[in-house]
Amino acid sequence: MASDLGAAPEAGPPDGKMAAMAPFATDELEPSFERTRIRSIVTAVDVAALAGKKMVVGGWVRTGREQGKGSFAFLELNDGSCLANLQVIVDAAVHPLAQLTPTGTCVVIEGVLKRPPEGVKQSLELRAERILEVGPCDPGKYPLPKTRLTLEFLRDWVHLRARTNTISAVARIRDELAYATHTFFRENGFRYIHTPIITTSDCEGAGEMFQVTTLFSDAEKVEKELKENPPPSESDIESAKLIVKEKGEAVAHLKSIKASKSEITASVTELTKAKENLSRLEERFKLKPGIPQKDGKTDYALDFFGRQAFLTVSGQLQVETYACALGNVYTFGPTFRAEHSHTSRHLAEFWMVEPEIAFANLEDDMNYAESYVKFLCQWLLDHSLEDMEFMAKNYDKTAIERLKLVASSPFVRISYTKAVELLENVTDKKFENPVSWGIDLASEHERYLTEVIFKKPVIVYNYPKGIKAFYMRLNDDGKTVAAMDVLVPKVGELIGGSQREERLDVLQQRILDSGLPIEPYEWYLELRRYGTVKHCGFGLGFERMILFATGLDNIRDVIPFPRYPGRADL
Repeated sequence: MASDLGAAPEAGPPDGKMAAMAPFATDELEPSFERTRIRSIVTAVDVAALAGKKMVVGGWVRTGREQGKGSFAFLELNDGSCLANLQVIVDAAVHPLAQLTPTGTCVVIEGVLKRPPEGVKQSLELRAERILEVGPCDPGKYPLPKTRLTLEFLRDWVHLRARTNTISAVARIRDELAYATHTFFRENGFRYIHTPIITTSDCEGAGEMFQVTTLFSDAEKVEKELKENPPPSESDIESAKLIVKEKGEAVAHLKSIKASKSEITASVTELTKAKENLSRLEERFKLKPGIPQKDGKTDYALDFFGRQAFLTVSGQLQVETYACALGNVYTFGPTFRAEHSHTSRHLAEFWMVEPEIAFANLEDDMNYAESYVKFLCQWLLDHSLEDMEFMAKNYDKTAIERLKLVASSPFVRISYTKAVELLENVTDKKFENPVSWGIDLASEHERYLTEVIFKKPVIVYNYPKGIKAFYMRLNDDGKTVAAMDVLVPKVGELIGGSQREERLDVLQQRILDSGLPIEPYEWYLELRRYGTVKHCGFGLGFERMILFATGLDNIRDVIPFPRYPGRADL
């Protein structure tokens, strides 16, 4: 593995290796080579120690140009390990230059690192000695030219957009935030739990869920089968029944006359075959085209899981079961919402980080949420500064200062009632959504609290029960629940959480009051019947955290493969 100085190059992959130039016998393993990441070269502290070293690099040509009347070429090579490119000089004698210079070309090059002439911005450049691999690229067809491209345009080339500076920087920032997430929870004694993606419970109670079913594909198969092989008629069934009856009587007769064992066995075999044939005919006779119905409704008993099933909107309810056994746990995975929204803040598939904490109340919940957000911000400052500087330069000049502010400032904590009171007294701005007690705060309200009134993150707690989910603990006033939202500048709500309702009777009533059936939540109620415990948790929208960090405006640009109404590319 390559060190920061690049002295120990990265080993090649154990399989699927790129081919070297020299031929090899079919019964031999393809020879490997060690590749050095460009990041370890361009960030090297001891440049003098690297000068003169021979190494192999691989990457994609960002720009290439022939010089000296075609006697050599400069290649700006990027391998995705960092924003910076490595300049490579290739002589025409080493390889035909026209094959190497088109933007998008992939090359693997063996060469020697050299110090460039004085006044050149690069500290090191690679003088090519051998071209080991070339993945050609037709410059006339390549859709990502050297010119600046809009993020909206890149969404139409989702399979190639990671080759751009912006999307590759976002990918590295996203990776760092994911690693930081696991690091934070590991350091705080949490266990990582994989919760199901397919569920029969609606955590949010909103009903905007993608259904998982095989009824449509099964119906298509039946329709195709009935066309190719029509079902038997009633007379076919009656004839088969008559044959079974005759074969049965034959077996009974042989037994009554005490026929030989071989004769009886042969007759029984014929009877068995007749019964199997009848069973197949009856099964095919029952086949009906279309979706199965019962009492005028879709019969989900015939579906794959024997009941309705959906893609999860949250892993919270399931991870609570492990919190009630292991203590502090968390889940981090994809969630889905079948909401027909085209806003810059919504996706049909997105990722959630959802910790659940046993033996804890709402204040514990707020403490963990604040610590987690601060940890993420500081992590990016410590581990992704180059990429964050790129985002600050090109998209949001306040991005780094915002991270520093959140990482170092205590969050303001106010009740929902106090937040509404502050917003109602605002005179310098007219909100699109009027403010009154009982409303669900809109993004404009949340951002005003964080960006104008307090100029820092704000945790709002004790929301009206009517706008929050059934599982949130009812407060003694009977009007509010022990819920909290972490609001941050630029984005608004980043985290939503609550103390969970641990009282069986109250939880049952809350489910009913929410208009939900009790039966699908019986298992959830049993957590309260058998050793109930005070516990709390929260959910952080991972893409929203990336939006907050990078300063980008559209959530479709911070997830590798965005899914939204009308689009599910790849």
